[in-house]
Amino acid sequence: MAARGPERVSVLLPTYNERDNLPLVVWLLARTFSDSGIDFEIIIIDDGSPDGTQEVAQQLEKIYGSDKILLRPRAKKLGLGTAYIHGMKFATGNFIVIMDADLSHHPKFIPEFIRKQKEGNFDIVSGTRYKGNGGVYGWDLKRKLISRGANFLTQVLLRPGASDLTGSFRLYRKEVLQKLMEKCVSKGYVFQMEMIVRARQMGFTIGEVPISFVDRVYGESKLGGNEIVSFLKGLLTLFATT
Repeated sequence: MAARGPERVSVLLPTYNERDNLPLVVWLLARTFSDSGIDFEIIIIDDGSPDGTQEVAQQLEKIYGSDKILLRPRAKKLGLGTAYIHGMKFATGNFIVIMDADLSHHPKFIPEFIRKQKEGNFDIVSGTRYKGNGGVYGWDLKRKLISRGANFLTQVLLRPGASDLTGSFRLYRKEVLQKLMEKCVSKGYVFQMEMIVRARQMGFTIGEVPISFVDRVYGESKLGGNEIVSFLKGLLTLFATT
């Protein structure tokens, strides 16, 4: 495949009760892309938030223009994987960034992802909290241990060739993301991990950029006991089937 960097980047931003965070993350994204001279669009996939997130997104659409901000809502919470599939139908960029809308992922790292992609002509560039000067801020010890433990288990069982499997801040070639989506079966927290495992199976190349992850500023964390149980089940399923 010829080396081709982003001509246009589509950001897929799944939201659920992110009314306070959304204007700030959109502003940071728009500023980062404008400063870097990169053409962009932000696709907001809201899963029927009861807190008024969609109304905020509609206002942002008016402010930035519907060529830059596209609200593509769904009726209810249907899982992260399907949110990306839904958002991708509307993406016009040749590269796609997936990230959280809760300000735990800072858009300032996106130009670094793009530089890394061009440098190695990678299919995927993944933000990593576990290499170089990457790190996690604002987590208590329990969450750090869960994340590290999940990552370690995955490394041992699946040998995925990437250092941060459960992170969800990545840059994909659009056609690669489409192919991976067709193969992925997981929902929720495990989905990010499956994407990297499947990418390795299918021979796609993965670059990594150290990022600092900051715990969410407003609202509730969505990682609870159920997610941990489903992560372990998903990990074992992947182990059995890959």
